[in-house]
Amino acid sequence: MSEKLGVMICGHGSRDETAVAEFARLAEGLTPMFPDLPVEYGYLEFATPIIRTGLDSLRAQGVNRVLAVPGMLFAAGHAKNDIPSVLNAYAAGHEDFQIEYGKELGIDTKLIHAAGDRIREALEAAGGDVPLHDTLLVVVGRGASDPDANSNVCKVTRLLWEGFGFGWAETAYSGVTFPLVEPGLEHATRLGFKRILVFPYFLFSGVLIKRIYDLTDVVAERHPDIEFIKAPYLNDHPLVLETFKERIEQILTGENAMNCALCKYRTQVLGFEAEVGLPQESHHHHVEGIGSGDGGHTHDHDHDHSHGDHSHDDHSHDDHGHHHHPYPHADHPLGPKTLKKEA
Repeated sequence: MSEKLGVMICGHGSRDETAVAEFARLAEGLTPMFPDLPVEYGYLEFATPIIRTGLDSLRAQGVNRVLAVPGMLFAAGHAKNDIPSVLNAYAAGHEDFQIEYGKELGIDTKLIHAAGDRIREALEAAGGDVPLHDTLLVVVGRGASDPDANSNVCKVTRLLWEGFGFGWAETAYSGVTFPLVEPGLEHATRLGFKRILVFPYFLFSGVLIKRIYDLTDVVAERHPDIEFIKAPYLNDHPLVLETFKERIEQILTGENAMNCALCKYRTQVLGFEAEVGLPQESHHHHVEGIGSGDGGHTHDHDHDHSHGDHSHDDHSHDDHGHHHHPYPHADHPLGPKTLKKEA
């Protein structure tokens, strides 16, 4: 059998229609970069097409070797467990069908330049003559129960801080870990800066982006003497597309290895020692396609499953035969508990 390559972009999915549309636009933007290969995309949950549907489409086009990449900035549970589980199960069920999995976007100079462009857009729109050394940068990451992924956001913060010459910088997270956005911004207000620029280091819009901007407004109302600037997220910046293209090509060159040196599933990361060797399995099978209007499994979960709004202790999944390992700092005063709806 002759080999026919295809490309698969694997996203998380969201109930937010804007986020889904933005991911689709990015995936479609990759098509002209691979003129000789079919390119498909799919989501873990809450949107269609799901990943299996994208793989079905590639098979129907005669593809027998798939180059799959996670549509995510950093490798936490979704990129390390959930997507590989779906891909492995599909490959196991289809003879003579090979799926090779690439790495996440990660820390890349192209993405830092893309982030820099978004920050410049915000500064130019704000105007004024406040010097950068009187401006504090707050980079907001998604947040995960994986310290390796969380630490990468801190590195992005430092690269942007030092690259621009901001007076100071802080890192906050939209959920799961700490500090969350509101306490992080409150802390920033105590540092004596005239301006605070909030930059969500996210690929796409969605519930979490709206929450970050809303919480920025909440804190800004408490501190009218400080100017708050909200920078746009990465979206389909040309350098984001270039980084995706590079990750796909790296599968063919063998440069696609993830960073396993600090992976909590493979080594005893401080505070997460009990998670070494946990089985690689997805917990998303029960919500594939939910929220897409296409029917399917319809039991509801009161979250957008972005893992950014709780530690999953708020919702019992035991009746579906899966659960998350408990996050060791779920009770941290600046962390997940403070983002519950009743808080």
